[in-house]
Amino acid sequence: MPLDKATKDQIIADFGRKEGDTGSPEVQIALLSARIRQLTEHLKQHSHDEHSRRGLLKLVGQRRRQLKYVAKHDPDTYRDLLKRLGLRR
Repeated sequence: MPLDKATKDQIIADFGRKEGDTGSPEVQIALLSARIRQLTEHLKQHSHDEHSRRGLLKLVGQRRRQLKYVAKHDPDTYRDLLKRLGLRR
């Protein structure tokens, strides 16, 4: 169940530093967050889906590492990113 192209393009446009920016940490974190939200909704209906649960935990770990990187290198961007994504930390 990957994200559809329109959603992905919108996230890239919203969080990218320039046109077509897919590699910046902000975009990667935003894409991971969208996928995490999607999997969380899936697991609410399919609570016994252990394979998806493992994938969700891997994505959460990836996002946590990315957020740690951004916090270390650019604290202002980090705070802005948490606010825009509605994450608490």
